[in-house]
Amino acid sequence: MMTLTLDDAVDPRTLRADFVAAMGNAATGVTVVATDGSAGRFAQTVSAMSSVSADPPSLLVCVNRRSPLADAAARNGVFSVNVLAVDQARVSDVFAGRAADGCAPYDFGCARWLPLHTGAPALAGASAVFDCRLATHHEHGTHRILIGEVLASSVTDAAPLVHHARAYGSHRPL
Repeated sequence: MMTLTLDDAVDPRTLRADFVAAMGNAATGVTVVATDGSAGRFAQTVSAMSSVSADPPSLLVCVNRRSPLADAAARNGVFSVNVLAVDQARVSDVFAGRAADGCAPYDFGCARWLPLHTGAPALAGASAVFDCRLATHHEHGTHRILIGEVLASSVTDAAPLVHHARAYGSHRPL
């Protein structure tokens, strides 16, 4: 059993290290957020994605402020959220900035992309895709929180890719 103390919460180095370790134990879905438009075409692997509301349909993603995606999505006003399928770990690596199987980091040529109604790119074969118009964005700490109004969404039979403890996996019902 773990006991939290006030002293642990006060030391910023301990707080950060404990936070990173605890977040590493949180299983998350793996998404690639993509945008296209006058500000450019960019995509990045993102694990911080969540539903905001069903009325109106909306979601949020958190993107590091230093990423070209953060500025481009805000300026383009549109983005897609592509929930990766279990066979798309390579795509996750490419858009996390790691070269994989002959693809350079952030190389759209590593997979097949289709244009959505907004013009944002959709990853073919993804488990689910959301086509979003930017509703608002906020900066907090090192990240920009993009809130998107979902204009359309689709789902396939493909099982989603999961990330836990710095490794990819898949969901298994109990």
